Amino acid sequence: MSSQSHRKMSGTRLPNKPRSDAVELTELFSAQMAQLCLNEDYSDVTFIVENQRLPAHRVMLAARSEYFRALLYGGLSESTQKDIHLKVPVEAFKALLRYIYSGHLSLSQMDEDNILDTLGLANQYGLTELELAISDYLVQYLALNNACAILDAARLYNLEKLTKVCLTFMDRNAADILQHETFKNLSKESLEEILRRDSFFAPEVQIFLAVWVWGKLNRNVDLQSVVSYVRLPLMNLDHLLQVVRPSGILDPNKLLDAIEEQSTSKYLKYRAALWPKENVATAKFASRTIHGECPTQLLNGDITSYDMEKGYTRHCISDANDSGIVVELGTICLINHIKILLWDRDNRAYSYFIEVSANQIQWDRVIDYSQYHCRSWQYLYFQARPVRYIKLVGTHNTVNKVFHVVSLEAMHIMNIPRVVEGIVAPTGNVATIEMGAVVVDGVSRTRNALLNGNYVDYDWDSGYTCHQLGSGEILVRLERINTTHFCIPLAQPYYVGSMRLLLWDCDDRTYSFYIETSTNQKDWTMVIDKRDEQARSWQNFTFTARPVVFIRIVGTRNTANEIFHCVHLECPSEDPNSLLIENEKQRLAEDKKQLKLNDTEPSTSREISNNINSSRHSGEEREKSIVEEDVLVQFDNNSMDEQ
Repeated sequence: MSSQSHRKMSGTRLPNKPRSDAVELTELFSAQMAQLCLNEDYSDVTFIVENQRLPAHRVMLAARSEYFRALLYGGLSESTQKDIHLKVPVEAFKALLRYIYSGHLSLSQMDEDNILDTLGLANQYGLTELELAISDYLVQYLALNNACAILDAARLYNLEKLTKVCLTFMDRNAADILQHETFKNLSKESLEEILRRDSFFAPEVQIFLAVWVWGKLNRNVDLQSVVSYVRLPLMNLDHLLQVVRPSGILDPNKLLDAIEEQSTSKYLKYRAALWPKENVATAKFASRTIHGECPTQLLNGDITSYDMEKGYTRHCISDANDSGIVVELGTICLINHIKILLWDRDNRAYSYFIEVSANQIQWDRVIDYSQYHCRSWQYLYFQARPVRYIKLVGTHNTVNKVFHVVSLEAMHIMNIPRVVEGIVAPTGNVATIEMGAVVVDGVSRTRNALLNGNYVDYDWDSGYTCHQLGSGEILVRLERINTTHFCIPLAQPYYVGSMRLLLWDCDDRTYSFYIETSTNQKDWTMVIDKRDEQARSWQNFTFTARPVVFIRIVGTRNTANEIFHCVHLECPSEDPNSLLIENEKQRLAEDKKQLKLNDTEPSTSREISNNINSSRHSGEEREKSIVEEDVLVQFDNNSMDEQ
């Protein structure tokens, strides 16, 4: 064959003629293959299902399903049989065959029982794509009359997403589900899964009655096992004596135990409504402020129109901490996140704690910032729990004896950040304007230039913050108060163990400096010491993680003049590559120190030292390269966001 026969086709396209570089006849192929479904032509196997003979083609089934490949070609007895008996629903099996042959299945034309049967066959025969597609379809049409059946199917076939959606639906409609006729058809396993959920929120007496009726219709199961998930102490005395006792399904001692727990236990296992990601501290959920001056302001949703005179709820701060602001939610809700806006029209800071309760008798302190200065937005997280009442107690105000709160939100979120001893350990930079950080001292042409996220557009005249060497210091505080230092407040304490700093680097000058942290602006701990080094450009630091409210950066030397310049600060650092390099440098330094301690032979010591220096130089080059690439990428992303 000549070489010309391998050349690609080329030429001039006809005007206005769309170009096509491939033959796309998939729909035609699917339609033609579908004609073979349940067709005797070329059939080499027959399935007998519910006394119906269904012709099929071995190669087609084996190509589409590993189950059929093993059944028809795996050496089993069916490999040589012309007729194969299957104990499966016939209509569902026909639907499955139509999907295998054509790749299409019209679920809207099938009844719910048939769809669930087909879902079971898809699971059994390893047709994962079909299984997931049916699962997604069922999510869209979940309703009171099918939720129980779908939940049983989802749990049987280990469909986690569908199971989760069903359980959430039942949580939201607990009272209606309990009274629906399909509830009696639930499997014992599914019923117990529902009852053990804190978020299956309905009056406990209704739950007991529904379980009692379910037990009458499912006499072949161990009812005592199911009833054990009913939370008897949540019922009042009348319900225990007038409803539970006459049923006769519980030992009287169980009732006495429930009454005793109800009267003596500090914490009852409450059920609570769950509304993921939705603020339940609003009028929509019938929530209200029941203690505090100007109570209507706290939950009205207005977070902009507040000043010295209006727009906040308050209480007087006392040494006994016996007053506070109390919010009553419309019902008991499962929450793990509270967000509050402290009044922040000046530089004042507050200290406070938050307690929650389900009954306004027993209170749990979930947040205690009584030893920290806080301002502006507070992002607070704790272990999820049933809550009906939220109490905010101010313990300190740097200006006067009044605690002011502009807004409060309460909700449940799926993934909360790591919390160490009640303090958030962030993974992203919290030294930003968006997170409430500000620069309260230092010199800059643009306020908060150190925090605005722009570490590209700086030159000789702008884009940095500075202080005079020997006469000032840069103080980064994770809240805002009056201070003579260069300060970046973030509104609340954070548990951090890394920072990233960009020193002004438009020429070859180098700097020396050190960084200290504090929680009270009185007791300082040095976490970074660069006083004996010549540093320039990007600096990445790791240190033992600790609670931080203030960060103080003090320049001690500049090889060009008497001014210390910083362009950008991150806390914690958001550059994982640079952090890895910094950790490697620290490891090499520790190795070098250990070698000295071991009194290694001079020749060996020099050789290892050279290797360490070589590795350090390589690490610095990699760091420089990574930083340059990182700047370009983030600048490009910022440009896209602006557009």
